[in-house]
Amino acid sequence: MSALLLRGARSPGSAREIDVRLADGHVASVTPVGEAEVRHGDEVVDARGTTVLPGLVDAHVHWTQWAQVRRRVDVGAARDPEEVATTMAGAATGGPGMVVGHGFRAALWSRPPHKEMLERAAPGVPIALVSDDLHAVWLSPAALVRLGREHPTGLLREHEAFAVMPALSAGPDVAELDRWVAAASAEAAARGLTAVRDFEYDDTVAAWSRRAADGGLALRVDAAVWEPWLAATLDRGHRTGDAVADLVRVGPFKILADGSLNTRTAACHHAYPDPGDGYGALNIDPGDLRDLMVRVARDGLHPAVHAIGDRANAVVLDAFAHVDGPGRVEHAQLVAPEDVARFARPGLVASVQPAHLVDDRDVAERHWPDATARAYPYADLVAAGARLELGSDAPVAAPDPWLAIAAAVARTGDERPPWHPEQSLDVATALRASCGGRLELRLGDPADVVLVEEDPLHADPGTLRAMPVRATVLAGRVTHRGAA
Repeated sequence: MSALLLRGARSPGSAREIDVRLADGHVASVTPVGEAEVRHGDEVVDARGTTVLPGLVDAHVHWTQWAQVRRRVDVGAARDPEEVATTMAGAATGGPGMVVGHGFRAALWSRPPHKEMLERAAPGVPIALVSDDLHAVWLSPAALVRLGREHPTGLLREHEAFAVMPALSAGPDVAELDRWVAAASAEAAARGLTAVRDFEYDDTVAAWSRRAADGGLALRVDAAVWEPWLAATLDRGHRTGDAVADLVRVGPFKILADGSLNTRTAACHHAYPDPGDGYGALNIDPGDLRDLMVRVARDGLHPAVHAIGDRANAVVLDAFAHVDGPGRVEHAQLVAPEDVARFARPGLVASVQPAHLVDDRDVAERHWPDATARAYPYADLVAAGARLELGSDAPVAAPDPWLAIAAAVARTGDERPPWHPEQSLDVATALRASCGGRLELRLGDPADVVLVEEDPLHADPGTLRAMPVRATVLAGRVTHRGAA
């Protein structure tokens, strides 16, 4: 049977060249260069000068939103709400549809967003903006009417925001949306990505099963389950880890314990500087959270609980003490010192997004001024024995695993010095957390492989961020070929 033979690559940190044979969707052999037999029908790839790694994984994405965001008005660079309003007015075409923007970051603004700012800039135009962190939606008066809502300011947060987001995604038909998703997946493969864990607020299992039916997915997908689709998931007999289509598995069960830093709704032990924000807020009662986690775990679904503030992380860890089985804490951005060791619980994953520390360091300094030494505490978590997985939270950050690795290592993304460098990860640890926990290929592994032009273990942060990818292979099929 034909195979893909990668000839002359090197393992990370090694000068020794090897041949890697990929056959039947798995790693069939790893031998010194020249020892692998070339069989009839084999495709031989000259991999000399590259480093070979297990395929890279983004442990937390919202993939449909990532595919859509690139077709929305980008307001991420706006310095105040008026600039956002002016940008959106300029994007209005006069057509009947909603004008949708993405990426506003209000945490450093001196004035909060308000619906009348949008109305003054574009009278009568239905405008909707999704915040960078996906936890707020800012609507103009016409948009509120279009959505059948009333609100005093037009700034919806948390559950109110989540309730209107599906309507903002209703523009393209399913076929077009799937084409956008496929294009985004192909671009991600060009950065070495071979798998994502998709937390889209949708029936993601059904959506990805539909996409897989056409064949040729560019990524493996673990499709998370949300509560509105829990009953249907269990009726189908699905459990976390079940294969439902080629390259698609049932993922964990997603629960939101609190909000976010940028929306100032992350539940914290300390108060936010603005009295109106209080201590943030839990999105679910602690007792209800515990009961829900216990129930879904008994039904075979692994809980994956969003927790950003230190109070939320403590509440989630308390609940996990009652859960029999694996689970995940998504984000873990602020952790009390007494809770760090609790992340070492067997079967628990701390799923973190290092690009957020680069993007949000100024926000954290303003809103968590006395707690930044405990923010994004990656080194402490690793030292305590926690299992880390890196991701992007796309579209909050781009789904580029090299950006996440570089941020975890450098703790900066610009000319400023590292932010709390005592929490930096070494390259090998960050890389393992992006490659399924290992750096070298093993016999029998899935044939998900990436060839990169530089050895990551010897690369500086700038090289890591821009890491050139020679080729990406998914299940033995080449999904990206770069210039040799």
